[in-house]
Amino acid sequence: MNSLSYFFFCFLSFLLCRNINAIKSTESNDVYEIGVGIADITGPAAEINMMGYAKMGQDTSGIHFRLFSRAFIIQDHEGKRICYVSADLAMVDMLVKLEVVQVLKKKYNGLYTEENVMIAGTHTHSGPGGFLQYVLYIITSQGFIFQNFYAIVDGIVRSIDIAHSNMVKGHIYYNEGELLNASINRSPTAYANNPSEERERYEHNTDKTMYLLKFSTLSGVPIGAITWFAVHPTSMNNTNRLISGDNKGYASLLFEQDFNVGQLLGKGPFVAAFPNANLGDVSPNLKGPHCADTGLPCDNPTSTCGGHSQKCYSLGPGSNMFESTKIIAERQYLKAKELFLTAKEKINGSVSFIHQYVDMSNVTVLLSNGSIARTCKPAMGYSFAAGTTDGPGAFDFKQGSTTSNSFWNLVRDALSKPTQALIKCHEPKPILLATGQMHFPYDWQPKILPTQLLKIGDVFIAGVPAEFSTMSGRRMKEALRNVTKSKKVILSGLSNAYSSYVTTFEEYQIQRYEGASTIFGPHTLNAYIQQFMKLARNLLNGSEIELGPTPPNLLSKQISLKPGVVFDSAPYGHKFGDCILNAKELYTVGSTVTVKFISGHPRNNLMTEKSFLTVEYFDETHSDWQIIATDTNWETKFIWERTNSILGHSQVTIIWEIPKTAKPGLYKIYHFGYHKNIFQQIKPYFGETKAFNVSNRN
Repeated sequence: MNSLSYFFFCFLSFLLCRNINAIKSTESNDVYEIGVGIADITGPAAEINMMGYAKMGQDTSGIHFRLFSRAFIIQDHEGKRICYVSADLAMVDMLVKLEVVQVLKKKYNGLYTEENVMIAGTHTHSGPGGFLQYVLYIITSQGFIFQNFYAIVDGIVRSIDIAHSNMVKGHIYYNEGELLNASINRSPTAYANNPSEERERYEHNTDKTMYLLKFSTLSGVPIGAITWFAVHPTSMNNTNRLISGDNKGYASLLFEQDFNVGQLLGKGPFVAAFPNANLGDVSPNLKGPHCADTGLPCDNPTSTCGGHSQKCYSLGPGSNMFESTKIIAERQYLKAKELFLTAKEKINGSVSFIHQYVDMSNVTVLLSNGSIARTCKPAMGYSFAAGTTDGPGAFDFKQGSTTSNSFWNLVRDALSKPTQALIKCHEPKPILLATGQMHFPYDWQPKILPTQLLKIGDVFIAGVPAEFSTMSGRRMKEALRNVTKSKKVILSGLSNAYSSYVTTFEEYQIQRYEGASTIFGPHTLNAYIQQFMKLARNLLNGSEIELGPTPPNLLSKQISLKPGVVFDSAPYGHKFGDCILNAKELYTVGSTVTVKFISGHPRNNLMTEKSFLTVEYFDETHSDWQIIATDTNWETKFIWERTNSILGHSQVTIIWEIPKTAKPGLYKIYHFGYHKNIFQQIKPYFGETKAFNVSNRN
């Protein structure tokens, strides 16, 4: 080859390589490695107090449908990776995040850390409690419930494992839209105290915007979706005792069922999460607060009836809590599906993250007028004890209380008398519990909290460790939009830890439940906005940021006063699994099958990734029985009751509401469980009904 030919060969090779690299660069800018995973995190289905309403006696006694962790992993072409997890939990505790990350660090050699993993709770109020490390949040559960904690931690890790092992190249799409018929403001008097010029910028007093990320393979196969929308999962009220993901959890199951045709719920490859946003003052109970005895509207400022909060309830759009849950879930699901199917805006750009721990009890805040303010040590106000219109509290407490009571002050002081500095710092909140001063047997509420910001192209996800009110969330998003110059800013509520509520300064003055539960005082929101603006600037500049103070891990200090299962026994003449109320010979679609079995205690085995029941259909073509429903299906209910505490007798009722889509033919219902004998041995058992026919004719 002569020198001229060699020159042209090199020149052409250079152009070819440059073009290939250019094409590769263009492709990789909107191509991500993505993985999704789902895993069961359902805790003890019997005798564990539910987390959310803080109501003594609201203990689990069965399952309506199971709780899940849904994980999404995203990696850009440079290898930068984030993991977002949405869990069907009342909230995520700092201890849960710490334990999950500790397991992941060992398993994946530091690939997943506190900085690039965000875990958010949907805020269902119908899951077992006792998994938080601070005293205030585990009083009604009689302390820490280790069985529930590890069911949650293990399930979250398992969902991330699945997402990690199923990563493929794909695209992520962004969409947003308004959902107008799924939420109302439960503290309108507090919202109305925000500046009129600010309120006039918004048509509604709740945030109606739904944000969606769509995940699909390069060939266009959909594999998942994350949908943020602000509404409390309190469609199931405080009389419910069946484990349920409420409206958020059921919206997920509906979406997944749509794309996982022929798969059992919770088992398919398509994963749809419905995490929460700025839900603090947002209720799904659209009929609003009414007095249970008269049917008249409650007193608006105090949410009372005749001076008492206990009779003031908000009602959902349905005739009962199950129907209301279904309606609000379907509305979220249908809007999400619409956004999913019309999502055309492809995300492109790098993935990055930033995380910092902050002592939120000691933040100096620069206010807009140039003055300096500070946050406070944690404290809860009187209106906290009044509860909300979704779930009223006890005694004679009222929402909107800005004055104290000498009797309750005496009770408070017996626990911990607040200092004058604390009282002054929290004004106008009358302090009911000076939790920041309470350390027996360990801390009552957190001080050090995680703040985290994720970036996917021009989408920014702010993980906040609290329940932000509508306007608080709007202010946070606006501040981040100004820094990032992006319109795609999403607030992920109840993320990584829990510290009750955050209201605006103006809402705080009214001292509704949300203001009374804003634990770091009137300037809490400004402190968070200041912190997240700092995170955003450092993220965009690529600047290193210090880790911040180390949060405590209180696992070794946890105390549980909840006794375990002593033993089980079957009544004389029966054995475990005996069907004591059998099915009838014939049912029609739309009717209900109710059967009962002698059972063991559900806490003997959580049946993780399994089921306490199956509904099975006889497939004549293949001459075998096929599972068509489990305890994750909406149409089933698994109800446990202790029939004799001394002898350890239990029974379960299984209800199957036959869907109108059910095939005519032969069916059976099975019950599975474990019993503990007097020698503390735990053994499996099962029972079955007789076969029965289902007809589509009346």
